[in-house]
Amino acid sequence: MGRRTIGSPEGMEAFGRDLGTRLRAGDLVVLTGPLGAGKTTLTRGIAAGLGVRGPVQSPTFVIARTHPSLVGGPALIHVDAYRLGSPAELDDLDLDLDRAVVVVEWGRGMVDGLRDRWWEIELDREWHGRGVDTACGTTARAAELDADAPRVVAVSRHP
Repeated sequence: MGRRTIGSPEGMEAFGRDLGTRLRAGDLVVLTGPLGAGKTTLTRGIAAGLGVRGPVQSPTFVIARTHPSLVGGPALIHVDAYRLGSPAELDDLDLDLDRAVVVVEWGRGMVDGLRDRWWEIELDREWHGRGVDTACGTTARAAELDADAPRVVAVSRHP
């Protein structure tokens, strides 16, 4: 718990790997942060720490992907809640919350009621200020230019 700065994608994956070794069946992890903050990279590390089958990719279009254990531990269920409209839609996925570790990207405000307690990990990037800002926000090109920017990671337990 607490805050830390992670300087590279490799560092984010290593942080996830360490976290994955500590997670147990029934744990729910909510990842929050802007596009490109490292949510899927962190999940890739969690998967490595759990010893599950990969590859781990963002489940944006399939919404949820299950990665079975290769070492006799819990499976990883990787969920992208970005396209879900309500917590009820997440509940309708009928996830095996008791026998798996569940990681939900874009899950803030979506997991209330699924579990009494969960881990919340907020990721943010330290922008270098490169690229072009528009009236609608930072362009994708700016995100590419800041891909190497450090990430600030805050871990807390809810509620």
